[in-house]
Amino acid sequence: MQISGVSAGAQPAASAQKAQLEKAAKQFEAIFLRQMIGTMRQSGLGEGMLDSSASDQFRDMADARTADSMAEKGSLGIAEMLLRQYTSRTPAAPATSTPAPDKGE
Repeated sequence: MQISGVSAGAQPAASAQKAQLEKAAKQFEAIFLRQMIGTMRQSGLGEGMLDSSASDQFRDMADARTADSMAEKGSLGIAEMLLRQYTSRTPAAPATSTPAPDKGE
């Protein structure tokens, strides 16, 4: 059983750590989606009449933007699952105690 104290100094550090964890989880989901979309594109029926390296590059950029947007919305829920898993494993920030100022001095 772990008991940790709550103080005003520990909360900003914990929220900053949680924000950093959320950002990393969303980035992971975006990378996963980019890979999935790229693999789906490769399984196409072949080249079209208007396909070129330039259109491939723009398609890749559009796919990356779509993946980023889907990750930001949490479309697949991968980031949420990662957050649930790692939030429970993240140790609580240690409570910091600040000495009270002396009133007589």
